Amino acid sequence: MLKGRPLLPVVQGGMGVGVSAGGLAGSVARMGGMGTISSVDLRRLHPDLMEKTDKIEKEPDAAERINAANLEALQREVRRARELSEGHGAIAVNVMKALSQYEAYVRCSLEAGVDAVVVGAGLPLDLPELAKDFPNTALIPILSDARGVQLIVRKWEKKGRLPDAIVIEHPRLAGGHLGAAKVADLQDTRFDFENVIPQVREFFKTAGIEREIPLIAAGGISCREDILRLQGLGAAGVQLGTAFAVTQECDAAPEFKRVLAEAKPEDLVEFISVAGLPARGVRTPWLEKYIRIEPKLKAVAHVKKQCNMAFDCLAHCGLRDGVATMGQFCIDQQLGHAYSGQTDKGLFFRGAGKLPFGSRIASVQELMVWLLGAVMPAAVTAEFTT
Repeated sequence: MLKGRPLLPVVQGGMGVGVSAGGLAGSVARMGGMGTISSVDLRRLHPDLMEKTDKIEKEPDAAERINAANLEALQREVRRARELSEGHGAIAVNVMKALSQYEAYVRCSLEAGVDAVVVGAGLPLDLPELAKDFPNTALIPILSDARGVQLIVRKWEKKGRLPDAIVIEHPRLAGGHLGAAKVADLQDTRFDFENVIPQVREFFKTAGIEREIPLIAAGGISCREDILRLQGLGAAGVQLGTAFAVTQECDAAPEFKRVLAEAKPEDLVEFISVAGLPARGVRTPWLEKYIRIEPKLKAVAHVKKQCNMAFDCLAHCGLRDGVATMGQFCIDQQLGHAYSGQTDKGLFFRGAGKLPFGSRIASVQELMVWLLGAVMPAAVTAEFTT
């Protein structure tokens, strides 16, 4: 159960830009799981909103108009997901704490009536205050180790609210931006599920948490056996990203799905992204070129620049802010190119694990049935526990 709502133990992770929007999230929810919309730059899915914001970069109110278009797009995608879900499952919105418009996206999601707000890429210490008028919306932080969980729970407890669930994301296995301080830390055993999940559950007991908070393990999950193993450790459910990104219902272009589905372990590369966090992506022509010239870009990265997308998508950006220790590319632009399937321009995030169906693009229903042991979701009795 999540806020009184029965769910299957499968969560679809939020993936931007435009990869997990209303189409994918609604399809997952219709099967009884939790579908997640990524809030970042959703105007790309709406030609009318793109037309309104096309070539306005030099206009003084460009940032305000683009941000307004993205909030409108988020509302549309929530409505779309609701329609597709037909009242089943749950609809969540993933908001990155690192976004400059983080608070606006959280408020928009809450006002749109989502079932849950999921926050990663930073510690959402202020989320209880932002959601104080929405007690029925589940608040779910994404963390990677027991120390982070203890910090969030202690801080939120003082504000009179506990997380309704916590995603425990393994940096060595997940895709996208990874929850470690540097690339070398990805191998740290403190992130292993065998360590984190028991440590967190023990913390709940010793801290006197009356209601045990469901833990959702994320990273490297591809089959029912993985789910059962993690449930045996104490997880209530699992979250998958890449496996859903290569489904027929994924909101990105067919070429995007093909690139992720056909990528082999040796095609994956870890690097520091523009937010200063480690990231994992597919070694496309664009990423190969970027890694090759990165030292030169960092050598001259000492001057603050105007954002070339006309709006500040990240609160801290290595390219815009001239920070040499961070990535030197526009994350929104490169993910936008990936969304449309352009390997010569796009950054394709991908998890490190194998995919359930290899390079074949399956449906959401087929994936859910596979993960739940060839049992139709309507007949599955496993659910989140409170």
